[in-house]
Amino acid sequence: MRSGTWSHYSGGGAIILAVVLFLVTGALLYVGRRLPHPIPVKRPGRALGIALVALLALSIFTFLVAADIYAQALIQQRGHLILPGNPITPVTFISAVVAFFFILYLAQRGGFRVAVGSAIVGTIAAPMIFELPFDLIVMWHTYPPTPQVQFTLLYFLPLFLIEVSSFTLLSLSPIMKMSRYTCMLLASMFLVFAVWALFGFAYPSAPLPIALNAISKVLAFATAVSLFFSDFADRKIARTAPPQVAPTVERTPTQAPYSSGLT
Repeated sequence: MRSGTWSHYSGGGAIILAVVLFLVTGALLYVGRRLPHPIPVKRPGRALGIALVALLALSIFTFLVAADIYAQALIQQRGHLILPGNPITPVTFISAVVAFFFILYLAQRGGFRVAVGSAIVGTIAAPMIFELPFDLIVMWHTYPPTPQVQFTLLYFLPLFLIEVSSFTLLSLSPIMKMSRYTCMLLASMFLVFAVWALFGFAYPSAPLPIALNAISKVLAFATAVSLFFSDFADRKIARTAPPQVAPTVERTPTQAPYSSGLT
């Protein structure tokens, strides 16, 4: 029986998926614990930055064309196109608004342009942190028109390009850094994915999948916010640290120079 826009995992497939996701969680936790300090990303030049924005725009256009072809094929083969309700949409919208203003606050030291730009690229990338692994999990469990392989690739390949190009835009922010906070939050998201997989990674039409989907989505946005937190935390520590007092050097009295009294 079909439920939502993808079929759930079952049996050995669910167990294998859960094990893989638990391994990814462990790897991220290990990297986070071993990360000595936040890692900045080299900013691209103006020409490359414009090219990255153009790539995202082209990816979105390509996906819209592919999605339209996909939808028309479904209508032609099945006579209708009915999209199920998505209870996670309000969670995504609220998380995006909160993440935007949170990043705006964290990035204020860089000035208005840097703060707004960081908030924009961070909010764009945030849902894609969720979507990239999610799409890899469900892409072969959807209900595409025939030929199924070709239409699955037609739909998902432009979507993957959107996701990757969204991540590249993060390099435009001069204060974005990969830190242990990022690894830990990303590990938390994959941990929720792993628990979700134990229950078949089912479509969010029942309370448990809805809760797991919503929690993992919120953690994805928190992961994006954490990319801008380390710089803010360093500034807070610098402001609250006691001032460094130069050590006093005890001088020994020196003997006065000899004076003959003739001068």
